[in-house]
Amino acid sequence: MTEEKITYILDTNILLHEPFAFLSFQEHDVVVPMTVLEELDSIKDRHKDVSRDARVAIRALEDALADATPEEVMAGVLLPNHNDDNITGRLAIFNDYTLEQTAGKLSFNENDNRIINTAIHIQNLNKDRKVVLVTKDINMRLKAKGAGLNFVEDYRTDQLIDDIQFLTKGYHKFSGDFWEHVNDCESETEGRNTTHYIKKDLLPSVYMNEYLLDEGEHFAGKVTGWDEENLAITDISRERLMSKQAWGIHPKNVYQGMAMDALLDPSIDLVILTGPAGCGKTLLALASALELVVERGLYDKVIVTRSTPEIAESIGFLPGTEEEKMAPWLAAITDSLEVLHKQDENMDGSLNYIMEKANIQFKSVNFMRGRSIQNAIVLLDECQNLTASQLKTIITRCGEGTKLVCSGNLAQIDSNYLTALTSGLTYIVERFKDFPGSTTVNLNGVVRSRLASFAEENL
Repeated sequence: MTEEKITYILDTNILLHEPFAFLSFQEHDVVVPMTVLEELDSIKDRHKDVSRDARVAIRALEDALADATPEEVMAGVLLPNHNDDNITGRLAIFNDYTLEQTAGKLSFNENDNRIINTAIHIQNLNKDRKVVLVTKDINMRLKAKGAGLNFVEDYRTDQLIDDIQFLTKGYHKFSGDFWEHVNDCESETEGRNTTHYIKKDLLPSVYMNEYLLDEGEHFAGKVTGWDEENLAITDISRERLMSKQAWGIHPKNVYQGMAMDALLDPSIDLVILTGPAGCGKTLLALASALELVVERGLYDKVIVTRSTPEIAESIGFLPGTEEEKMAPWLAAITDSLEVLHKQDENMDGSLNYIMEKANIQFKSVNFMRGRSIQNAIVLLDECQNLTASQLKTIITRCGEGTKLVCSGNLAQIDSNYLTALTSGLTYIVERFKDFPGSTTVNLNGVVRSRLASFAEENL
């Protein structure tokens, strides 16, 4: 049965979020109001990261409509199919400036209202077809419903999961005793390491470097390989996890133990730490980085960067060098350094010594493009405010011998264009869960301070 054809009207923020979004609707029709083009035009020349997305969207639309006549542009041009015969939808530009202000319509004084009026106009002209306004603006969705538009949606094509509760945590917890669930097992010991081979049926959806826990006090394992029938699980035990140590820091519980195990493992290229504020993400990452650079000499330097509240906008209004400009945004790092050296006789002297000894560099996300970072540990803090594209830029800068640590709290997204489901942090957790050189650890189980825990539950 052929699916009913739908007409989608795109808001400006959809094309800023995903410049090629109009190609995602395939067998359905897409309408871009003229007001959207006007907004893209006003944004394209700003000295902001979002301006690049506006320019990319404009070029993509121009490529799709380059050979069309004005009449064809208004009627709709077949979407580029790239040899995919399933794409039968059309792309059209609607001149919403031809609409007249009448009673019952929203005022034309605001661009959002013009776009909503366009959707309602097209809905009235196509009584037998579903017409949907697609926008990431929640208030605009409410206004559109109130103005009489039947269907309004968020853009969900780039969401890899439907609910944030299904996001990979990086560990699997068994009820009761782990070994009660195992019928057949072969074990192999080499030095201190014991590997168990169990039937894959026990964990049909398993990921490389995923940790295994049970409700007991001793067992902890880590998935290190599999074939069609068996899983290879390295027995690391809770005792070994809890005995991890980095720069004088010990894990407070098994969740921090798993995080520290991944952070101190040089075979892991990407470590993703998620969890609420105050659960130790930054402190553990920094302590482990100092341990690996200064004590073990496995890396040459530590590069610290993070998204600024304006999503990596200009930092030029602050005085000083790049490091001095970034200092206000990286206070969490300096706070953690002070915690690590608060017992020292001269804390300021210790901090300056460690900054130089570990070659800690504060860098802006703005200047990551085009770099090639070799043999370093890169700490990317607050990356829930980065898009997938921005994170890709940083990840592809990591060259030979570099370890990247991404940390963030999906409950504290400051970006106007992102949600927990579309955050770059969510994106890389899902995209890299099958990558053998990465590990994700969710620290929700970490007990925080009484004050932080009470605020989280009651405010």
